[in-house]
Amino acid sequence: MNQEFYYILQSIQDYVFQQDRKIQFLQKKIISLEKSITELQNRPPIQVERMEYKFDQLKVETLEGTLNIGLNPSDLQNIEDLALPKQNGASTPKERMVMFTEIENSINEYLSENLSSIITNAGEQLQFKDADTYHEFILQDIKKQLPNRIEYYLNQPIRSENETSEQYTNHILEQLIKEIQHGVSLFLQHLPENMKGMKTE
Repeated sequence: MNQEFYYILQSIQDYVFQQDRKIQFLQKKIISLEKSITELQNRPPIQVERMEYKFDQLKVETLEGTLNIGLNPSDLQNIEDLALPKQNGASTPKERMVMFTEIENSINEYLSENLSSIITNAGEQLQFKDADTYHEFILQDIKKQLPNRIEYYLNQPIRSENETSEQYTNHILEQLIKEIQHGVSLFLQHLPENMKGMKTE
């Protein structure tokens, strides 16, 4: 009986000892965290007064950005709301959907057949010998912007009363093609200086 009682007391004592060690560890942890928080609170705030960038010293390893077709950021100051449907555009939702699909398919086909030559011609005018290395980047960027540009034209009051759906669609296609050609030229023209190492002498 005494031995059993002694065993129980020993077990309780071991348990209390372990709990005491855990409590001491947690207390030290709390003290350490409180000290860290106090140091962070007492740190003076960082103030950046002026930052200067020397773009000619930057090294570009990957090309990222946006090829703006149709709209440049500076043009956005004078635009009120491009998303509101206007009169004389595509008249019914069904007609609009059909036109959207036709235009998108036509532009994708146009890009497939002509984008390489557009890039090459623009590169030759700007004296770039390797302009076609940007083909995939330009293609993907145009495709990302294409739905919004089609919507923009479908919302414009440019359709006359006597104009057929086919004529209206062709008109939008012409505008988008002009935007693409102009956008490619501007993109190559405004590459960072250190990417213009590919420029011919």
